[in-house]
Amino acid sequence: MNVKLNPTWLQQLRSEIESDYFKQLLIYIDNEKKQGCTVYPPEDLVFEAFNRTPFNKVRVVILGQDPYHGKNQAHGLAFSVCRTEKIPPSLKNIYKEMISDLNIEKPEHGCLESWADQGVLLLNSTLTVREKEPKSHHNRGWERFTDAVLQKLIEEKDFLIFVFWGKSAQDKLKNLRMKQGAHHYILIAAHPSPYSAVNFLGCKHFSKINQILINEKQKPIDWIIK
Repeated sequence: MNVKLNPTWLQQLRSEIESDYFKQLLIYIDNEKKQGCTVYPPEDLVFEAFNRTPFNKVRVVILGQDPYHGKNQAHGLAFSVCRTEKIPPSLKNIYKEMISDLNIEKPEHGCLESWADQGVLLLNSTLTVREKEPKSHHNRGWERFTDAVLQKLIEEKDFLIFVFWGKSAQDKLKNLRMKQGAHHYILIAAHPSPYSAVNFLGCKHFSKINQILINEKQKPIDWIIK
């Protein structure tokens, strides 16, 4: 698998991409395909979160788990689906909270590119998945890579907002070392999945993110889906 990465990220992550574990990860994915497995998202979209949101533009990080495992759903942005696809249950709950929190209209589709374009890094912990097999690419190296991504952001930036929804995302916190003197914010809530949404709804993370940005004299996110 070829690594198509925005130059701003390539500069920051070169040592990870050139490491043995990452090379083995790419070989594993290539072997999956050779054995007839369908892997999502398509190869040219695996690193879409990085290409849509360059390193120097990141202001908010929302961490997901792994990509959607159905046909035509995943396109490299956590929680997001292609415009033509049905809005998945977790994203429905994200929208439900957003509508309640911000008093805005219900989005017509599930593509979150407009968020990514404003500096919201929509990062999954695992960047690929086998068709119809959730978590099938867990513990193959992606978690180590995305830990490194988060750590690099913490070290190189003085202000970021990290959003961790659900236990899987929050477990990554244990692997991170916060930088002294930085103004990083961490927002935590339950996962928006229907199984845990009762503890997600009401978190008001969208308004909280914007209030933090305003307090830091930054432009708030326009959460309305374009």
